[in-house]
Amino acid sequence: MEAIYLSFILMLSIFLGFELIAKVPATLHTPLMSGSNAISGITVVGALTAAHSGSPELALWLGTAAVALASINVVGGYMVTDRMLAMFKKKG
Repeated sequence: MEAIYLSFILMLSIFLGFELIAKVPATLHTPLMSGSNAISGITVVGALTAAHSGSPELALWLGTAAVALASINVVGGYMVTDRMLAMFKKKG
């Protein structure tokens, strides 16, 4: 029964996320996404916690992959945000 609840939450979050993103204008999409990617550093903390718990072999591999992917996401978010902020600086 727990799998049914989890799959319902997953489907609801996919639908809600799609509806929210579809209503954002194109001019606001990039700033919102870069900010949310930069803030998602909390994912790194969760991945580190997951790497330390559970079955040693599987948790270590999945945790390491999660840390790597979350770090790429955070660094990319900061890079896009920095690039956008540079567009608004005065040249001179």
